[in-house]
Amino acid sequence: MSKYKTDTSKETIQEAEKIAKATQRPGQTKEQTKLIAQGIQKGIEQYKKQHKSKSRELGKKLKQINNKANMSNEKSPLNEIPKEQSKNNWLPWSLLILSWVAFFIFIQS
Repeated sequence: MSKYKTDTSKETIQEAEKIAKATQRPGQTKEQTKLIAQGIQKGIEQYKKQHKSKSRELGKKLKQINNKANMSNEKSPLNEIPKEQSKNNWLPWSLLILSWVAFFIFIQS
C-alpha cells in the first residue's frame, strides 16, 4: 500500500456520474449505473496519476537540461544574445496581435 491516500475530487465524481448517465442503457438499474460510474472514476484517477508521473519525469528532464545549459553558458560567455536581436522582438508580437484582430473582425462580419 502507498503512504499517501488519494482523495477523489468532487469534479471527478461528478464527471464520472455524468458520463455513466449519458451512456446508460434502457432497463439499466441505478446500481449498475453507479458501478459503471465507479469504474469510470477509477479510470479517470488512473489517468491523472499517469499524467502526473509523466509530467514529473518531464520536469526532472527539463531541469537536468537547464542545469547542463547553464553550466555550458557559464563556461563560454560567447553565447550571449546580441542586443540588436532583442530590439526586434516587437515584430512577431505585433503580427500575432494583428492576426487575432483580423480573425475577430472576420468572425463578426
